[in-house]
Amino acid sequence: MIRQNGRMGKVIVVGSLNVDSIVTVERHPRPGETLIGGDLQTMFGGKGANQAVAAAMAAAQVSMIGRVGDDAMGEQYIARLAAFDIDVDEVRVDPSSPTGHAAIAVAADGENTIIVSPGANGRVSVDDLGSLDDLSEGDVVLLQLELSIDVVEDAARRAAAAGARVVLNLAPYADVSEDVLSLADPVIVNEHEAQLMRAAGRDPRSVLITLGADGASWGDISVPADRVDEVVDTTGAGDSFCGTLAARLAAGEHREAAMRAAAAAAAVSVGWPGAQPSEP
Repeated sequence: MIRQNGRMGKVIVVGSLNVDSIVTVERHPRPGETLIGGDLQTMFGGKGANQAVAAAMAAAQVSMIGRVGDDAMGEQYIARLAAFDIDVDEVRVDPSSPTGHAAIAVAADGENTIIVSPGANGRVSVDDLGSLDDLSEGDVVLLQLELSIDVVEDAARRAAAAGARVVLNLAPYADVSEDVLSLADPVIVNEHEAQLMRAAGRDPRSVLITLGADGASWGDISVPADRVDEVVDTTGAGDSFCGTLAARLAAGEHREAAMRAAAAAAAVSVGWPGAQPSEP
């Protein structure tokens, strides 16, 4: 759907880019213990980049703001995003930090342990956000909380001041300023994050709650989850939802239509391993 003024909004994602190293194990090791695991898998992740890819797959014009290290993985990640037709001009190469990395061990019972080294993600600063001042009505700025809270809050305020729509995925959960929560339309949370938000006394004007197999609700609108015949990996399903929702809102779609498209994308995403598809 194209907006009535003929202009389709852009999706600008300010967020993290990580490389995930995944090893399967029969069980998690005890302190001081060494175990033999399965073959190492290296995949691309980070909530910001995951959501940017999802928005691009939903046919949005997408730009990514973030940082990678001056290393081979950072170079590969930039090339990967460009292959999805994502504008990477604002992805900076940081010479002082490595690309963000997550070390993940997955046990036979499905439980995982994750150690995240933020690397260059931790170097993203408000100085990286200048392009947000040039946005306009119809553009959507999509944010998560894998960067510093100061950067996320500044990005939200700049985007709103420029007339863009702010979509804030409150994950991983952290306490965000009340004025920033009030700028977001919507704040996206899962059930657990919704409980944490309410326990902190936060009550944003626009909240979308994802409910897993029970679908999602946004104000007085609820949509069901799409049926999934085979689940390969649920990693990144929430990011697929967020990115697709932002893309559809940027295209001018109504809340319900955008939510249904996002739910469908999340359902499709569980059919591939990892947080992103292996190829554009």
